[in-house]
This record gives sequence, structure tokens and C-alpha cells, in this order.
Amino acid sequence: MQDYKYDNNIDKFPVAMAYVPWQRFEKMFDDLEKAYHIGTIFPELDKPFTGRRCV
Repeated sequence: MQDYKYDNNIDKFPVAMAYVPWQRFEKMFDDLEKAYHIGTIFPELDKPFTGRRCV
């Protein structure tokens, strides 16, 4: 296996540009205990993992 050293080739990589759209959150969970369990206080961000691939 080759030992890659990225520091030596950094000038060969293109500059990246990221785009993150603005998001509006209009609702909040009333039950903070539930929100902490889910991992967000915004229902719009509650995207449970279903274990399947998106098609």
C-alpha cells in the first residue's frame, strides 16, 4: 500500500466552493425532553434513519 502525503500535492487540488441555502425554521418542539431525544428542537430537521437507500 502506498503512503500518500497530501501536503506535498496541495497545490494541485482545485479550490472548493460550498453552498449552503438559508433555512427557515417555523416550529419548535414543545416537549424539550422529546427534542433532546431526537437531537433537534426543530421538527423540520427531524429526519429519522430508515435503513434504506433513497431512490
